[in-house]
Amino acid sequence: MAAIAPEANSPESGKDLTILEHLQELRQRLIVSSAALVIGFVASLFLTSKFLEWITAPATDAGQDVSIVFTDVLGYWGAYFRVALLAAVAMAMPVLVYEVLAFVSPGLTKEERRWVIPIVIGASLAFVAGAVFAYYVELPPALGFLLNSGDEIKPMINVTGYVDFVTRLMLVTGLVFELPLVVMGLAKLRVVSSGKLLGWWRYAIVLAFVASAVVTPSIDPITQSLVAGPMIVLYFMGIALAKLVEKPADASANS
Repeated sequence: MAAIAPEANSPESGKDLTILEHLQELRQRLIVSSAALVIGFVASLFLTSKFLEWITAPATDAGQDVSIVFTDVLGYWGAYFRVALLAAVAMAMPVLVYEVLAFVSPGLTKEERRWVIPIVIGASLAFVAGAVFAYYVELPPALGFLLNSGDEIKPMINVTGYVDFVTRLMLVTGLVFELPLVVMGLAKLRVVSSGKLLGWWRYAIVLAFVASAVVTPSIDPITQSLVAGPMIVLYFMGIALAKLVEKPADASANS
């Protein structure tokens, strides 16, 4: 993992990076992030069978006799590698967040750079918490609504479509759980304030439902509401965190 070196290219040192140097650093960060994903992907292959069994379990508990099948030659392996990729993203999340923050850290003050490691840990835990929330809270009622179509029709689900549905839901919810940290970071950088964010609450609710309709893999209102609801709650949590980190002068100036 590349280390943050604020002394070499921070504003305090008086050295400004050229465009070429910025591009070289970006290339280095991308290489490290890609390597972390590859390592996580290879490591996850040893556990993917268990992950796949775990992901398909809610469908069989949805209230009907459900058969999960694959209808083409590569169907099972496509689902297998999709699950492995989601696990790799979860494993590599600390490195991914760190590399993003390391790239922007030269533009931060010394006090702001102290937040890098706590944000890395918090963002990683938030992503995992979001994926777990999607699995245990959002997925069961969504599948209960989608699969219980009546006794006259029995569901036989293609494993590729099912895994796509579940992994997208878990990935999106995991990223949504990063929202409070993003809001807090923007407030810490004085881009926004808690007062201004609170004044936008009506727009935030509308945008939450619009975003859930766009990113969720299902058109049913149950799944979309289960994604939009936490998004709204997390937005207000972000406002509370922004209030904690911002200075009173910044809050009054930007409100």
